[in-house]
Amino acid sequence: MTLRAIVTGGGQGIGAEIVRGLVAAGYWVGVLDQNAAAAESLVTELGSSEVLPVDVSDQSAVANAIQGFGTLNLLVNNAGIVRFGPLLDQSADDIASVIEVNLIGTINCAQSAARAMAAQNGGVIINMSSVNAVHPAPNVGIYAATKAAITSLTQLQALEWGPLGIRVNAVAPGFIDAGMSAPIFLDDNVRAKRSGGVPLKRLGTAEDVVQAVLFLASDASGYIHGHELVVDGGVIQSVLAHLPRS
Repeated sequence: MTLRAIVTGGGQGIGAEIVRGLVAAGYWVGVLDQNAAAAESLVTELGSSEVLPVDVSDQSAVANAIQGFGTLNLLVNNAGIVRFGPLLDQSADDIASVIEVNLIGTINCAQSAARAMAAQNGGVIINMSSVNAVHPAPNVGIYAATKAAITSLTQLQALEWGPLGIRVNAVAPGFIDAGMSAPIFLDDNVRAKRSGGVPLKRLGTAEDVVQAVLFLASDASGYIHGHELVVDGGVIQSVLAHLPRS
């Protein structure tokens, strides 16, 4: 039986790489993205996938898309946006748009997926968090708060949906040279400073995130539940390494 997955925000960036990884692993993948053109291009490239042109913040549209998809073994809640800048400068629209996509969108998709999975006796949900959920970086606006909320949401979903046969975990990427962060690393100075601050002395790649998703989706992680898998090369453990010792 072919496994079936939905990846939100799957038309581009890290989401598209997750879709490629799942297709290579044998999944049929629904590419849920409001950018229908990007999703169509990816589906044309891969074949073993279909487009679900949906805005994750639209609860009824999400419910209809997931219900229409049929059997669902895996949801990867990847859709997310950021509005960079000082928190004091964030407009009401900046704040609302990030909350609607990152948090409300994650809730909408997880709820609909969980209903479908409960009816078929199980499934896996993977929410995309961030190291910003653990240690917020300056100038990321409300983004860090939405990711911290996703960490808490993952724990709650695990408690309530585990008895329904649904495993729920999160992936928290660090400095990943892909997706929304890719433009940051075009600056050679920033790239050198950030990679130098990682204990593994390199930036992460989209493939690093893909492998974490594949692991949490697989039976190899069958007893891992309510966990946030940090994929950051050791960054959040390295605070004291950057402080001088007398």
